[in-house]
Amino acid sequence: MKKLSLIGLGLWNEKDITQRALEEIEKADVVYLENYTSKLPGTTKQKLEQETDKKIQLANRKFIEGGKILLNAKSNHVALLVPGDPLIATTHTDIILRAKKQNIKTEIIHNSSIYNAVTETGLQIYKFGKTATVTFWKPNYEPKSFYQTIKQNKERGLHTLLLLDLEKTKDKYLSPQEAIRTLLEIEKQEQQEVFTEETKVIIGSKLGSPKREIKYGKAKEMGKETEIDPPASLIIPGELHPLEEEYLQQFKVNKGDQNN
Repeated sequence: MKKLSLIGLGLWNEKDITQRALEEIEKADVVYLENYTSKLPGTTKQKLEQETDKKIQLANRKFIEGGKILLNAKSNHVALLVPGDPLIATTHTDIILRAKKQNIKTEIIHNSSIYNAVTETGLQIYKFGKTATVTFWKPNYEPKSFYQTIKQNKERGLHTLLLLDLEKTKDKYLSPQEAIRTLLEIEKQEQQEVFTEETKVIIGSKLGSPKREIKYGKAKEMGKETEIDPPASLIIPGELHPLEEEYLQQFKVNKGDQNN
């Protein structure tokens, strides 16, 4: 059977998977877990193997984007498990297009992702603009495009979701504090009043899970070293509706600051 099933695992652990997804995994001949766009708790793979009675193989970027997974799907029903929703990463959209060109049937089983979990902050989803990723700065590599994304969204009164880089080889996420310091450094260079110490910032950690943590405050407060577990995201609010502002008050890091 020629088929490729892209299956979303949700945001937290194996309990987030849908019944439909479990049934599809059980039907598959071969099951892979994509492990480079994001990651789930270390026990997720083992628990899914126990629940479905299937051996799950880890699949890196080279294996998937290089075409080996499609080669396998030409003669097998292949299931690709993806943390979050399977179509959030553009690389998976490309896989579907290539599968169709090779007459391989595809099926998509959606799940929760950061794009709906951000509503836990109280911000209205239709008021979000373009998303950007804050990357690690390295010698001779200091990208600034995410700063311009914030500027463009702000000009339209829209919120900005900033994803934080994952350095897979070191199993390390960019911390929210480091991202804030990077943005403040860019502001010093650009001086466009896009991201200053007074800019309001939301940090969301483990959104979509029972351990979620949300903090809201000014960049000068949020950029300090504070304990917050990855994975985390930053949100730079645009124009706040009164209900959004009211909802955010419960997450303020300095509730005594009436100007925040």
